[in-house]
Amino acid sequence: MATTATRKSVRPRLAAGEAVATIGVKNLKEARKFYEATLGFEPEDVRDEVATYASAATRVFVYESRFAGTNKATAATWISEDVDALAASLKARGVTFEHYDFPDMTREGDVHVSGAMRAAWFKDPDGNILAIVNGG
Repeated sequence: MATTATRKSVRPRLAAGEAVATIGVKNLKEARKFYEATLGFEPEDVRDEVATYASAATRVFVYESRFAGTNKATAATWISEDVDALAASLKARGVTFEHYDFPDMTREGDVHVSGAMRAAWFKDPDGNILAIVNGG
């Protein structure tokens, strides 16, 4: 029989694995147009009701769900070295940015600023809230 110390040393840790953003959409075919043509993702794998996209060393799963767009909080965030340039590029491709009134945060165009943090939020066609934020 394994001792408590032995069990602890072999217990899997959630933090040891990569996390994957999982975003529900109403219609995968329509969502793919946005994630691929507008946001610039290349599909890594597409199956019946899910598309997988590589995003640096992580993955984004976009899948069909009847609950698509019901989350009122940010569903996925991408880290960018230049939030302003990325926001401008996305805006040029038709992305509309959300504007929020956060305490201790100002806005420079579509980019929210708090100290060194710069962030911008937008929605996919199903209403999922997506964000870009600087790493510093």
